[in-house]
Amino acid sequence: MECIQEKFKKYCNCTYSSCERKNRCCECLHYHRRNGELPACFFGKEAERTYDRSIANFIKTSMR
Repeated sequence: MECIQEKFKKYCNCTYSSCERKNRCCECLHYHRRNGELPACFFGKEAERTYDRSIANFIKTSMR
């Protein structure tokens, strides 16, 4: 199955402009999972801009 990047553009809130996985949800999820992290789409706008994709940061910012 081929990934349709254009379809996912509206859902991707990643502001890391040089990311090669941008709009490629499967690749992004696998990358961050392998690193013990979560992708940008799990975070709110403020938290996403910190580029701290840790699970601890997700929990901390989700509890606000």
